[in-house]
Amino acid sequence: MDVKTLSTIIGHVSSATTLNVYAHVTDDMQKQAATKIDRGIGRAETPIESSQATTSHTMTAFKAQRGKRRYWGSGYLGRTKGGRWNGRYTVTWPDGTKRTRDIYADSEEECEKLLAVMITEMKTEVAAERERLRAENRAS
Repeated sequence: MDVKTLSTIIGHVSSATTLNVYAHVTDDMQKQAATKIDRGIGRAETPIESSQATTSHTMTAFKAQRGKRRYWGSGYLGRTKGGRWNGRYTVTWPDGTKRTRDIYADSEEECEKLLAVMITEMKTEVAAERERLRAENRAS
């Protein structure tokens, strides 16, 4: 799949973000690039190594690792220096201000559950504020 389509599906604003997060360079890729440069610029005849000729990297060989990035709208989850789990969510209110709330828990699972509840509550509050502002604008 092309990077632009993948970027849109994942929800990144730009394909540069997708490439910065998910693209990586392997030793084989560097060797292949060096060989192509030698052939193109130096017009040198370089033999193709047997590992390059038979090895093909596919996405099935990819193993995901849990990183610090989370999907947009899912908040932040991390550990404090004291060892407790911290959940944080920031939302933009209808007036343009950003408001952040934190929760703390003793386990990651508990923090994840509390964070989900907090996100739902904050989104409900934002929706209520939007409705209040609409009603206020209709009345005036």
